[in-house]
Amino acid sequence: MAGLNPSQQEAVETLSGPMLVLAGAGSGKTRVVTFRIANLIKHGTRAERILAVTFTNKAAGEMHERLSKILGKQKQKPQISTFHSHCVRVLRRHARTLGYPERFAIYDRGDQESLARAVLRDIKVPSESLRPGDLLFQIGQWKTRGVRPTEAARIARDDKEHLASMGYRRYQRSLQLAGAVDFDDLLLLADDLFEQHPDIRRQEAALFDHLLVDEYQDTSGTQYRIIKALALEHRNLCVVGDDDQSIYGWRGAEVEHILRFTKDWPAAKVVHLLWNYRSTEAILQFANQLIAFNKVRHEKELKAARPGGERPRIEQYENETVEAQATVADIRRRIEGEKLEPRDFAILFRTNEQPRAFETELRKAKIPYVLLGSQSFFDRKEVKDILAYLKTIVLPRDEVSLLRTINNPPRGIGEKTVELILKTATGQGVSVWNVLTGDTKPRPLVAGAGRHESDSPGNHAELSLPAAARAAIARFVELIRKYHKAALHERPLAELVRRLITEIGYQAEIRRLYPDPQEQESRWQSVEEVVNALAAYEQAAEQPSLGGFLDEVTLGEAEFGNDKEKQLARNAVALLTLHSAKGLEFPHVYMVGMEEGILPHHRSLKATGGDDVDEERRLCYVGITRAQERLTLSLALTRMKWGKPRDSIPSRFLYEIMGQAEKAPGAKRRRVPGG
Repeated sequence: MAGLNPSQQEAVETLSGPMLVLAGAGSGKTRVVTFRIANLIKHGTRAERILAVTFTNKAAGEMHERLSKILGKQKQKPQISTFHSHCVRVLRRHARTLGYPERFAIYDRGDQESLARAVLRDIKVPSESLRPGDLLFQIGQWKTRGVRPTEAARIARDDKEHLASMGYRRYQRSLQLAGAVDFDDLLLLADDLFEQHPDIRRQEAALFDHLLVDEYQDTSGTQYRIIKALALEHRNLCVVGDDDQSIYGWRGAEVEHILRFTKDWPAAKVVHLLWNYRSTEAILQFANQLIAFNKVRHEKELKAARPGGERPRIEQYENETVEAQATVADIRRRIEGEKLEPRDFAILFRTNEQPRAFETELRKAKIPYVLLGSQSFFDRKEVKDILAYLKTIVLPRDEVSLLRTINNPPRGIGEKTVELILKTATGQGVSVWNVLTGDTKPRPLVAGAGRHESDSPGNHAELSLPAAARAAIARFVELIRKYHKAALHERPLAELVRRLITEIGYQAEIRRLYPDPQEQESRWQSVEEVVNALAAYEQAAEQPSLGGFLDEVTLGEAEFGNDKEKQLARNAVALLTLHSAKGLEFPHVYMVGMEEGILPHHRSLKATGGDDVDEERRLCYVGITRAQERLTLSLALTRMKWGKPRDSIPSRFLYEIMGQAEKAPGAKRRRVPGG
């Protein structure tokens, strides 16, 4: 621990009781968390009795990697995972208590959209009244606030929300009937479990002697209650975070949790990590000057471990096109003149509409770039098709996946046949799988012990279908049953899935759908990548299963495809939103669109109380502290809206940075000091 500064050492050497580590940007918090875990083990805590939770798989993976270097190979390891991953483990042990099968499916966004469409169709709500995306947005808002379906109906404020509350009830019922949960349910159900079953809460809490929470400023109300439930007895709770970097209020994060930690946990120790090892002193002066305008915060100021540095620039341009041209021209000059690499540069923006002009100029300049947040690997049709087959094999009651696979590739089960199957399932209150197998007796939500979901003896009632359609259904049912059974016993799983892909003729289907040989090859490579990922998962997992692999994919733990880390590994300029930039760093950063209505965003300006503007200021602070060597802030004096140039107002944050905040309100086309 010789390389730790005194504050870091204090955090590492405090081995019991509640502790808040206020870790400023670039202050080495990951290092502190991993060294503290290692120190706990050194002082006799068994590794498996330590639980560390964070928000991203990248952060969890980085902690695992650093711990391995410190501790070497150990048989027992601490449990380091995301909140959602830990809740999955808890629910796998106790889901039946809540009326779900142990092997529940986890629906991704595509699955949710399919279910939302079906729900709106069932309750006869026309798309002009409520679209599937609107329904999911409202359900997500309610779940983020911990609002259950019965309460949603009570608090609905207008006709649209009343329709959404009806959809929410049907949506949850359909999920449970399919033996499935969505991403938000993972937290809500764990919260329900601990609240309704104190014995299970004590049982889960007793598995660990120490709980460490990273990025505590990002916790929602539900996550806050889960943390409290797990740490209440032993009180060995260490939370690490920075209230100045709380930027996810729109998805439920409550900065109050980190602000009131010492009230929630009396006698808690507070350690300040203020030495910043990332940015130069000149950049940190801008950051400190800005964030001081947020009054409700822990008083602190970042200190520069790197004195001096180039003063950040504030640039004004005539319009957004000139802003993009000048920014890209500056990047090209520095690449050519200073022998820098494209990966050394990042362009950060507030809204998803902004990067278009920058993409155009980067293409003209022939400078490689990556736009983070573009289509995910898991959103590709062929990837979703194969994963839907795997989900159906694991849990045939998963109707979204089953309906995606039933005639894909075509096997003679047409749209009219599927409509009749759906109508029968809805009318008789059973799952589509029950109808396919002839079991039209209503089933309990939890399958009987010792029975597989694919075994379905019951009251048989044949559908009125042509013989060819019935034969096609029988072949499909046999296919799913065969692979369901094989997945329980055969290894390796990758070989099993390879056989499935061959049997359904998926490569021939790609050739049929896409005449271009290059596109055929690209899409087939995506299919191969799924199999490769499954093989990698099998090698790493102690007890590999198809369900375990699907959990990792849904939770984002499978590190393959077009994910953020792989994109950033390319030698290319990074274009990304300020929200996406959190946790990253770049030698040269351009923050563009520094205008009122963009940053701060116009929605925050309409809000009362100023809390939303405070969060926008924190977002600006996060952007500034991504820069290591050089920072440029820019704005357009006019910006195109509805085809016409409109005057812009420089962001109030620029005036605050320059110590002239009193001049900011209503400052139209005023030249920015220092610009």
